[in-house]
Amino acid sequence: MSDTENTPGVLVGAEPMSHVAGSSTGVVVLHGFTGNPSSVRHLATAIADAKYDVEMPRLPGHGTTVDDMMTTSWDDWFATALDAADAVAARCDKVVVAGLSMGGLLTLAVGMERDVAALVCVNPVARMRSPEETAMVEELIADGMTVLPGIGSDIADPDVVEIAYEGTPLQPLWSMFHEGVKPRCDNWGSSTAPLLLFTSSQDHVVDPADSVHLATTHGGPVEHVWLERSFHVATQDYDRDLICERTLAFLATVS
Repeated sequence: MSDTENTPGVLVGAEPMSHVAGSSTGVVVLHGFTGNPSSVRHLATAIADAKYDVEMPRLPGHGTTVDDMMTTSWDDWFATALDAADAVAARCDKVVVAGLSMGGLLTLAVGMERDVAALVCVNPVARMRSPEETAMVEELIADGMTVLPGIGSDIADPDVVEIAYEGTPLQPLWSMFHEGVKPRCDNWGSSTAPLLLFTSSQDHVVDPADSVHLATTHGGPVEHVWLERSFHVATQDYDRDLICERTLAFLATVS
């Protein structure tokens, strides 16, 4: 069987997006853990419609199958995010990075590695989990457990469903925290780019305390917007248009 035949197909709606507008400012838009570009497409499209360049990659192992994601880790996702930022930087004077959940974590990580004009985070992962939670995950992995129930579609709007995996792969989850969060969560102060931060008051996936930690330790100016109507996947929820409006207004100040 050929490699092509072994490659899982991309879920409908999970396709990446690359939009060239010839603008001086370009925006990277990043989705979250076990999700795919569909969860942030509304935001990416609004930015593109406002005539900004946009790169919205599909992170490795996402938007296909859980088994496919099991073969990936933080280094794969971060490399893809950096590549997207570099692609924007190659054609635009200013780079802005935006992300949801783990995409927010990737946004912050890119901001520590590249020259960015601004950052936009929606319910980002920004703190290490407790020793008890970490130990539990490690024990499950040691016992041979590979997948837990999914964390997707935490949305208040009953008419919207996130296209996300039904399972949470444990080894990639461990990688996100130990290789993505742990080396960085005490160093957010090293990044001085302006930050627009959206936080859902009711989030059943990422504790709003992550956003509070980020807002109080980030090294640059922070505009913190609390969302009262949406759950974790706020970019698809009741506040999705508000997120677009505030993001476009924010982009206008840095472009």
